[in-house]
Amino acid sequence: MKKTPATAGLEFEPEFVTGLKKIFEEMIVFNQVLGLKITAIKPDRVRGSIEMRHELVGHYSHNRLHGGVISASLDAMGGLAVMAAIGARHLDEAPEQRLHRFGKLGTIDLRIDYLRPGIGERFELHAEVLRLGSRVATTRMEFLGADGKLLSTGSAAYIVS
Repeated sequence: MKKTPATAGLEFEPEFVTGLKKIFEEMIVFNQVLGLKITAIKPDRVRGSIEMRHELVGHYSHNRLHGGVISASLDAMGGLAVMAAIGARHLDEAPEQRLHRFGKLGTIDLRIDYLRPGIGERFELHAEVLRLGSRVATTRMEFLGADGKLLSTGSAAYIVS
């Protein structure tokens, strides 16, 4: 979702951010397995991180992150970006009411491009909504090493209604 006058400089209420973090980091149990943490939530973009752990290794001799972890993490971040965009679209509602809008959110298409091996102690994830329609949202995501080097990219479509 590109910055427009409606989203430029917009900040969410603390209770909306807290509720969204609880849903993402605690209630979606698979995100706990991945170790996904939210580092920033804005109406037009979100950021997160993952710490490397032994359980996430995909290639034992190179200590490389499993490609499924990268794919699932980018998918989750794309979904989070859609949640933030939906929250921004309905600012006239109370934060708790907006948090109930995510029940029907689901991935309908996902593409991941692996550019470099996922080697490192920490990884950064970025996601933004390109378009939020009444039924479908499209996103673009990035998976980066701690040094900022782009390791993987993703694009996805989500059903929102």
